[in-house]
Amino acid sequence: MKVKTILVSQPEPKVENSPYFSLVEKHKVKIDFIPFIHVEGVSAKDIRSQKIDLTDYTAIILNSRNSVDHFFRIAEDMRFKVPDTMKYFCQSEAVAYYLQKYVVYRKRKIYVGKRTFPELMPLIKKYKNESFLLPSSDMLKPAVPALLNEQDLNWKQATFYKTVVSDLSNLRNVYYDILVFFSPSGIKSLFKNFPDFEQNDTRIAVFGNTTVQAASENGLKVDIQAPTPEIPSMSMALEKYITTVNKKK
Repeated sequence: MKVKTILVSQPEPKVENSPYFSLVEKHKVKIDFIPFIHVEGVSAKDIRSQKIDLTDYTAIILNSRNSVDHFFRIAEDMRFKVPDTMKYFCQSEAVAYYLQKYVVYRKRKIYVGKRTFPELMPLIKKYKNESFLLPSSDMLKPAVPALLNEQDLNWKQATFYKTVVSDLSNLRNVYYDILVFFSPSGIKSLFKNFPDFEQNDTRIAVFGNTTVQAASENGLKVDIQAPTPEIPSMSMALEKYITTVNKKK
């Protein structure tokens, strides 16, 4: 069956040259972007209940742009003036760049990993005398605390924001040829909103092994998968699939 409509369970890209927009132009398909999950910040009271005193920490580990936003939100709510001496350990260049929204980059001690959390660990290990705070979501990957616990570090994780299922009731009677998921949370949201969902002719595209597993556990047949050595991105996976099925007579 040819592909005419696609639902991507994430916010619409903000860059004009997104490969998804190229798909629309090249294959004349309709792509809607609707987040299946969203983030909600916890209160300063919740942070205190986790026995977190921001004055106790000399370094912050930031693994996403959300962690940046919610650390500084809580700091403001608690009337905590972040000292100029604070060290920031950012998982990627994208996170470090986003940090400039809150601090003067050249005047701060900022350490940047390549892309993944394991790639950030060598930098963290060089500063074992610091007191580290990891502001994160309630869906933190177990590998992150495991890596930190392997080292002789003074660190603590706190939940600064939570991943929440979005209300998708307005999609109840809407059909798409392909549904695209990037996390197990997206799969969870689908069945939370539509417990009686049946796949039928809908193609399912997933990114990452944990998302594949979540899809399988919920009885979904995965038709499109990324990343692979040949196809590193979801947009490339969609491109290959659409090119194949839309050419068939």
